[in-house]
Amino acid sequence: MAIRRRRLIRIVASVLAATAVTAPSVWLFGPTAPTAAPPPADRSAWVADRLRPPDPTTATPAQISSYFAGLSPADATGLTIRFPRLVGNLDGAPVGLRYTANRLQRPAWSGRQILALDTRGDGQVAEVLGDLGTAARVTVLIPGVDDNLADFDSGHGGVLRRAPSWQARRLYEQARRLDPGTPVAVVAWLGYDPPEGVRRDALREDRAAEGAIRLIRFVDGLVLGRPGLRVTLIGHSYGSTVAGLAASRLSDQVTDIVALGSPGMGVGKRADLHTGARVWAGSAPDDWTRRVPGLRLFGVGHGILPVAPGFGALPLPCADVEGHDGYFVPGTSSLRAMAEIALGGESR
Repeated sequence: MAIRRRRLIRIVASVLAATAVTAPSVWLFGPTAPTAAPPPADRSAWVADRLRPPDPTTATPAQISSYFAGLSPADATGLTIRFPRLVGNLDGAPVGLRYTANRLQRPAWSGRQILALDTRGDGQVAEVLGDLGTAARVTVLIPGVDDNLADFDSGHGGVLRRAPSWQARRLYEQARRLDPGTPVAVVAWLGYDPPEGVRRDALREDRAAEGAIRLIRFVDGLVLGRPGLRVTLIGHSYGSTVAGLAASRLSDQVTDIVALGSPGMGVGKRADLHTGARVWAGSAPDDWTRRVPGLRLFGVGHGILPVAPGFGALPLPCADVEGHDGYFVPGTSSLRAMAEIALGGESR
């Protein structure tokens, strides 16, 4: 990983410098836009079903929720059994049905609360810790480069502290220790396709833009019918870019956005995020992203680093964190601070 990090820094610096003297190439400087997502699994059979479910490619989470509310329990269960791959990823569908659908997809995970599961390509998954139905505060973790379904539990490169499921559990446990009385839930949300390695896609925002659309929809599904629910987003590395691009269109029930080891949130300053949420930023003293040029030019780069003094983010304590992947290690100031924010307070 150290070689990859150094390579990314050299690539970004050389590319940005080269733009001053060379013509932009199509692949590098084309307009940043969301990549086309594959159609939902089983869509054709779904829309042709006798229960006339709404088209998952066009229906909003509110419309999906309204549809399921009109079904009998038997019909809702039958639809879930017939279309587990679709119901298991359908924002707005009842949480219990989504859990059931994803247990049908992956029986080995039958004891876990899997809110989304797509095994196509690199795969996507979202796991819930805690009770979404009773939680007053929900925190969504957004991972970054190299994360995929295969290493969701093991961490890419076999490094456990990089695993989204491990990180979510450490945060959930820390929040429960700080305040056992507040009902909280934590979601490890790998609901988009992060870049593979520190190559071209990691320098651009195409994947982040696509992830932002999915994140907005996911959050809309979480808060649907729950005006008192408060949501915190924590984006690690490229995941913070996803959160930054989504910020202006997120529900106002998102109260806090945290950027960890961020290469940039796609803007030049906190005000450009156009969000009423508190924005926090933290970076370990030796995090390699500190050396990434804080630029965004012709579709390359992700803007000013959010830990830069002029950006305007609230500081998240990280002085005792080691490296790019140590933010969720038990005992660190960053983990405690994130748990405090997740509980609705301010980091001390």
